[in-house]
Amino acid sequence: MAFMAASRASTAGDTEASSRCAALDADLGWALGTVFRSYVKAANVAVADLPGGPRGYQVLAAAASDALGTQLALANQLGVDRTVMTYLLDDLERAGLIERRPDPSDRRVRRVAVTDEGRKLLAELDQRLDEAEDHVLSIFDDADRGTFRELLRRLATHAQDSLAHPCQVVEETGIAEDRPSPATPRRARRRQA
Repeated sequence: MAFMAASRASTAGDTEASSRCAALDADLGWALGTVFRSYVKAANVAVADLPGGPRGYQVLAAAASDALGTQLALANQLGVDRTVMTYLLDDLERAGLIERRPDPSDRRVRRVAVTDEGRKLLAELDQRLDEAEDHVLSIFDDADRGTFRELLRRLATHAQDSLAHPCQVVEETGIAEDRPSPATPRRARRRQA
């Protein structure tokens, strides 16, 4: 008897959960947010011991690619404020993971170089992040993972292209229609009301 009552309660709970999930099936934001939060949680654990955490990893990985070289180029590429970049690089340098060297052609410019210790740690962090990804994507087989990654890459590339002109995106979506212009001082907005 207790088993049947528990079974009915479980079925009612499953039905409620199913209807909640059905309502979310068409909600792209919910799905992306859920996957993103799951990945961020796993990735934060993977890079927790690195100065700067996930941002420190991005800086270390970008610097290891040797494609950008300068502090300013790294900051611009990663979308990190120059001052924040300076602090991140200070922390990574103190940890012995990077070095800043004067650019031979312009001594005012600093080039960022990853040390041997930094490359060793980066390889370890890459392994940890691969494991975090495997955990998040564990529902998929290898073929589905490849398909998911390709579709996500295409979506991200499209979204990034759309963000090339954020003001245009805001105008096209009508987001700012009911908001006061940021150029309008607060006192002027109060007087207008």
